[in-house]
Amino acid sequence: MSDASQSSVSRAAETIGWLLLLLLAVAVYTLGLDGQYVPTNGDELVYTHIARLTAASGHWLPLVSELDHMRNTKPPLLFWQAMAAGGWGSHWSMAALRAPSVVYTLLLAAAVGHSVRLITHNWRGAALGACIYLAFFCTFRFGRTFLTSAPETFWLNMPMFVLLWHKLQVPRPADSGAWPTYGFTPKPGALQGVARQRQLSWLAHLGFGVAMGLGLAYKSFALIAPAAATLWCAQLASAPKIHWRSVVAISLRLALSALIAMGIFALWFVLDPDPAAVWQEFVVGENAAKMSNSAGYWHIALLGGGFSIWAQLLGYVQNAGLLAFVVLGLMSLGPLLVKRAMLDKKEQKSWPPELVILLVWLGVWLVVFTLPSQRSARYLIPAMPALAILLALNWRRIARGWFVPSLLLCGVFLAVLGRIAWASHDLGIGSRSDWVMTELAVAAGLVLVLLGLVRPAFTRATTLAATLAVFAVFGLTTVPLNGSSGLYAASSMAALQGQRVAVPSSFNGQFERFEFLLPGKRFVPYDGDALAGASAADSALALQRLLDSHDAVVWLQTRAELGQPLCLPGCQVLGQRWEVKGRHQSGEITLGNVWQPQQWLFRREWLLSRHSD
Repeated sequence: MSDASQSSVSRAAETIGWLLLLLLAVAVYTLGLDGQYVPTNGDELVYTHIARLTAASGHWLPLVSELDHMRNTKPPLLFWQAMAAGGWGSHWSMAALRAPSVVYTLLLAAAVGHSVRLITHNWRGAALGACIYLAFFCTFRFGRTFLTSAPETFWLNMPMFVLLWHKLQVPRPADSGAWPTYGFTPKPGALQGVARQRQLSWLAHLGFGVAMGLGLAYKSFALIAPAAATLWCAQLASAPKIHWRSVVAISLRLALSALIAMGIFALWFVLDPDPAAVWQEFVVGENAAKMSNSAGYWHIALLGGGFSIWAQLLGYVQNAGLLAFVVLGLMSLGPLLVKRAMLDKKEQKSWPPELVILLVWLGVWLVVFTLPSQRSARYLIPAMPALAILLALNWRRIARGWFVPSLLLCGVFLAVLGRIAWASHDLGIGSRSDWVMTELAVAAGLVLVLLGLVRPAFTRATTLAATLAVFAVFGLTTVPLNGSSGLYAASSMAALQGQRVAVPSSFNGQFERFEFLLPGKRFVPYDGDALAGASAADSALALQRLLDSHDAVVWLQTRAELGQPLCLPGCQVLGQRWEVKGRHQSGEITLGNVWQPQQWLFRREWLLSRHSD
């Protein structure tokens, strides 16, 4: 076989490998979607609560909630999505509510992959870009739970993707710009012709307005600022020449897009029977409040720790999760970009339009979200597709040394998750096959880590594969808790149909999780975490008060309780399950017990009634 044939076979095998890794990533995103312990944040259950009660009302609007000041917390499109996915309550499950987010996320991954392919003319690059986007921890955490992140990212970024694809309709010659193929080998004859440099039409901007309007209808009208500013700057910066006529034309067209987007959002005020409440609760409470802070704007901006401007500057690094060091490696290429820019300017060359668009995309979102007094890396999630594309294009330029720390982090997380799976098996949580499958996945992940450390040629690929392996192992570790070990028996639920049950809830809306564990009951929340470190006497007294005033009590195991609840024999255990403790008291986790997660991670949860018959 000739060298050319061997090279072709090698590239084909590599492409197949990346496509298989992408299929694994898709499988990971669907694993355990109905689970109680999917990585998320507390807002998910608040939104679930509002969506359920609104569906139960039989009307699209107004939104309904039993939580004080937590009704018009987000625009209605998010809740309408859940109401439709859950069949207006007929098949209410976390899997149904989360499925649309997964679809949006996979569509975004496809858009990232398509963008990389248009730039590199290479399927391997396309699969690489999609895998990178799915390997970001922020994508895994916020891109498949019932939150606004996935749909807002999709709709707000559709104009940016269209602009990028428009600039790449006809590839430029190989010698027309910097790094045209980015280290990938395009198909013969792919790099021919000159890209057409014409402005996007009024019709396109009308579509942009609709897309951005849907994004605002999921999250907030305030997002028109970064979305419109990014699109305006990207169009001007990627134009071959800037003339006042083009500035005016682009500005007018974008003004039309912004007006359409704001008009779509404003429909909420028209359709809601209580627009005054929408104004007070959402516009004033949810948005205007984020522009002020009782501690002082500049004090928080400069000295606010995780809410400071300095922390926000590392928001993209934080969102990348296990790929944080790889993102730092990408940032280390900055001086090379500056040097190249100076050389191109001297030689009167322009930068490739895709590079300009991606840098503007990242830069404008970062600048805009350093301004509010409330800052979070989560606000930068809509720019993460641009980061995934940039990483894919510069994957081979980032030095191997930046991938090694990420590999080592993957190894640590795999070992810890493997130990947690082992400990849960010792407690009798799940079956032996569950445990074996999890430990095999841990072993496969550790092999990837070792391979990447000893074989430099494999370091980059195994870093991405090991990151996805961590996500897979996390899902496998929690699977047993979604079975009989983590659920109440049907007989326990039937015995309390329609009765008042006291349930632990230490955060807004956390009691909503019992709608999936014990459906059909009337729940009364109490602060369970406040009792976690109480003495045996105080815990017993609090439990007795709850039993006296409710038909049943869901009681979390405290420090004073070992194998059974304190109320026995004066109460009856209707059911029990294992629960994973999310918040810990000081001193619960020490160097002495960190390798014994059964002592601080798992605890019993009992369903108790006041009398034993």
